[in-house]
Amino acid sequence: MLTAVDATAAEITAQPFMDDLIAKNAQALSGQLTTLMNRLFPPQSQKTLRHFSGGEVARILGITDGYLRQMMLAGDFVEPEKGTAGRRLYTLRQIHEIRDRLGRAKPAYIRRRSGQEHLQVVAVTNFKGGSGKTTTSTHLAQYLVLHGYRVLAIDLDPQASMSSLLGLQPELDQSENQTLYGAIRYDEKQVPLSSIIRPTYFTGLNLVSGNLELMEFEHDTPRMLADKKNHDALFFARVARAIATVEKDYDVVVIDCPPQLGFLTLGALCAATGIVITINSQMLDVASMAQFLTMAAGLLSVVRAAGADLKYDFLRYAITRFEPNDGPQAQVAAFLRNLFGELVLTNAMLKSTAISDAGLLKQTLYEISRDQLNKQTYDRAMESMDTLNGEIEMTIRRAWGRAA
Repeated sequence: MLTAVDATAAEITAQPFMDDLIAKNAQALSGQLTTLMNRLFPPQSQKTLRHFSGGEVARILGITDGYLRQMMLAGDFVEPEKGTAGRRLYTLRQIHEIRDRLGRAKPAYIRRRSGQEHLQVVAVTNFKGGSGKTTTSTHLAQYLVLHGYRVLAIDLDPQASMSSLLGLQPELDQSENQTLYGAIRYDEKQVPLSSIIRPTYFTGLNLVSGNLELMEFEHDTPRMLADKKNHDALFFARVARAIATVEKDYDVVVIDCPPQLGFLTLGALCAATGIVITINSQMLDVASMAQFLTMAAGLLSVVRAAGADLKYDFLRYAITRFEPNDGPQAQVAAFLRNLFGELVLTNAMLKSTAISDAGLLKQTLYEISRDQLNKQTYDRAMESMDTLNGEIEMTIRRAWGRAA
């Protein structure tokens, strides 16, 4: 009688080629993911964003519930939908409209950058998988949109987790040249970045999605570097050049970097004005980050010597998946704070079942309704996410020379 392990081994042995088995598994998984997507977001399998309560809108805008009600009673806006018990429910587009109206009387409500303030490009990175890069970058992008910024999210990870979280199924919803690779490739098939950017259901957040096509850049670049006749092989400048073509349309670009220090990540670091390195407060993760920092410093020195114009406004470490009641984690966090001081963001992203539960529905905390989760767990996770992202926002504002 075969054990489970023996049966698995026998099944693999029966396959003529391992690549055939892997291909069949990939096809089966893609099919199931499509079925799940159709079930979650019928009928066109497109995500939509929920409506926000009056209390949420007031909190996002920084006004009182009473003042929001006065604005609605004045009749200057399209009447929001009514939910249960007659509660007003607002779309994100309506939140943007209310903020613009507030900004006419008090410019401080308008968060968008002025003509004198440069585009902020925030690269969220670490070459250790599971450090929370995608969770951090996606929530940061959505937080900034909710607070009035024009945001472009760039998924540079061939695994395309950010794209999936923002409603795409990369292997099905994209054709050739629909990732950043299309704008940074070396041949005649290169296309403008503006043709690749797509709007999302999260009004104000645009996306350059990712998929396995991005790996082509990792394969092409060594060949181009070896070609002495090629005069356009400055791979480290290509991401920055592409972003510069759409600079006027955005206030902040958030890049979700792949979990390795390859040519794509180096291109993102050379395009960045700010770097956020995510880190789990585990000693193995800290040791891995030490290697990442050593390699990154060496490579950035090389490209700087080759002519890269590296201008950074900030570097910050974000502690993610943090459990404050875990003694060893608290010790590691304290170690990082003692070592790096203010470079470590004061607020950490808590490890929370609310984030995990939202992820099961391919949603973020900013998308899911408080009524769908345990309210205490949701509130605790949301407070953690808001304070972390708020701290990054303040860092960006200081880089622009604005008061916190």
